[in-house]
Amino acid sequence: MSSAPPNNDAETADYFRPRVMHVPAEKGVVKWMSGDVYSTLAPADSTGGILGFTDCWVPPGGGPVAHVHRSADESFYVISGSLEFLNGEETFVANAGDFVFVPRGTRHRFRNLTDEQVRMVAFFTPGGGEGLWLEGGDDPVPGEEPVFWPPERGMALGPLLVRKDIDMVILPEAADLGGPAD
Repeated sequence: MSSAPPNNDAETADYFRPRVMHVPAEKGVVKWMSGDVYSTLAPADSTGGILGFTDCWVPPGGGPVAHVHRSADESFYVISGSLEFLNGEETFVANAGDFVFVPRGTRHRFRNLTDEQVRMVAFFTPGGGEGLWLEGGDDPVPGEEPVFWPPERGMALGPLLVRKDIDMVILPEAADLGGPAD
């Protein structure tokens, strides 16, 4: 069986046009977000808005404040370590190898309650939510470590939250207002 396209242009499907996106790991856009490190390999503008994909490193005590995405679903795959997830008002632990799907409109957050850095990947469908750290996160500083933000630094992101592509509402827990989790 041949993999060459048919000779007749009328029969030539678009299947043979190169469209695959390949982004080597070191080519992601890296941002620091309140202690977390996010390397976005596929922002929405590179996928026609279909998805946003980010490789995440979450330090002990790290993770975002509780929030809701009104216009996108968010999915996570834990590569190493364990994270506590908020699901509305309940929590559960996701371990290495676990997949978590958060439908839009669901209050959630993840938090690293362990002493080890956690690695996971995150997907927005449709893409756009990653714009929060791509535009509001800090650029890495060589030789330094990311730091947890005080509440006012996170609150300064307010204008980004109302953008159509991000469309996020912060619904914090009491612990979200005091710094990294213990």
